[in-house]
Amino acid sequence: MDPLLNLNTLNPIKPLGQSEAPGTINNGQNSSSFSDLLKRALNEVNMDEKIAELEARNLMTGQGTDMHTVVLAVQKADVSFNTMMAVRSKLVDAYREVMRMQM
Repeated sequence: MDPLLNLNTLNPIKPLGQSEAPGTINNGQNSSSFSDLLKRALNEVNMDEKIAELEARNLMTGQGTDMHTVVLAVQKADVSFNTMMAVRSKLVDAYREVMRMQM
């Protein structure tokens, strides 16, 4: 099985749209709140983890998945998770900084 044929099953990285550019305010029209963006990102990380687990399970049971596809899926899940953890750390640091501010 050609590993390049299975690349279409992986979720592509989506670029930011014009309405989601950093530093812009959209007055609530066709924009997502910050919590919606975080929920969507967490769902994508969770989906990457599930795909990696499914690919690994298919490889172990011999259901037609090759090693390259499994490695790509696991690496994508790892990068997604590490990115999510870095964002979480930055958010916690920002929260602590705001809490230290004096009014």
